[in-house]
Amino acid sequence: QLQLVESGGGLVQPGGSLRLSCAASGFTLDYYAIGWFRQAPGKEREGVSCFVSGDGSTYYADSVEGRFTISRDNAKNTVYLQMNSLKPEDTAVYYCAADPWPVTGLCVPRQYKYWGQGTQVTVAS
Repeated sequence: QLQLVESGGGLVQPGGSLRLSCAASGFTLDYYAIGWFRQAPGKEREGVSCFVSGDGSTYYADSVEGRFTISRDNAKNTVYLQMNSLKPEDTAVYYCAADPWPVTGLCVPRQYKYWGQGTQVTVAS
């Protein structure tokens, strides 16, 4: 059974850092597109950062470019999102999601079939 489990969320002050983890089980990450998405209260779910091709190419939303970094450890079947210089507007539930290659579009939520349960990130002083 394919499963994604996020961890690492929490409360952090503006300017702080968090690292989210997404542990995959039941499938091998090598064959799946995977990325991070977020949803703030009253807003639509949006793509934050994704691996967009099998060669490791990545996508970052403009709002997080230069602050967030996506990475993966295939040996651990885990994907990470390092978030630095956090801002209050980064507050949201963060999800990881996966779908078999190829995936149409750049980090578009509706293109991903498998989702984790989400982890809350709150940026506040």
